[in-house]
Amino acid sequence: MKKLLSTHYNAFSFNTAMLVLRLAMGMLMMSHGYDKLVHFNEKKAVFYNFLSLGSTTSLMLCIFAEFFCALFVVIGLFTRLVAVPLVAVMSIAVFSVHKMDFFDTGEAASLYLAGYLVLLLCGPGRASVDGIASK
Repeated sequence: MKKLLSTHYNAFSFNTAMLVLRLAMGMLMMSHGYDKLVHFNEKKAVFYNFLSLGSTTSLMLCIFAEFFCALFVVIGLFTRLVAVPLVAVMSIAVFSVHKMDFFDTGEAASLYLAGYLVLLLCGPGRASVDGIASK
């Protein structure tokens, strides 16, 4: 019981938590990106037009972040670098698309944003390509 209430942690716990977070956030996000990739032609006409880039360009940037950057998060390669586009896309989703509706339609985007901010701040942990390469 004492251990459950403790605020102390060891390196193994931290690295395991970062591994679980990376795998969950990356694989769940990849499913969103894959759906956009497969249904590109149907989605490009109705996709959110960010900064007047055009809906097709905005969709391509979103697919890059949600599928390819999420894949890099899963394997833990350049994790902090690829977390930046994911934080950007989720920020756009929360603040522009869902108009700061954190608890209804924007709930999933808010959770993703929080998870990617944690990865950006804490890094991938040792159980990653980044962690192995830094040894």
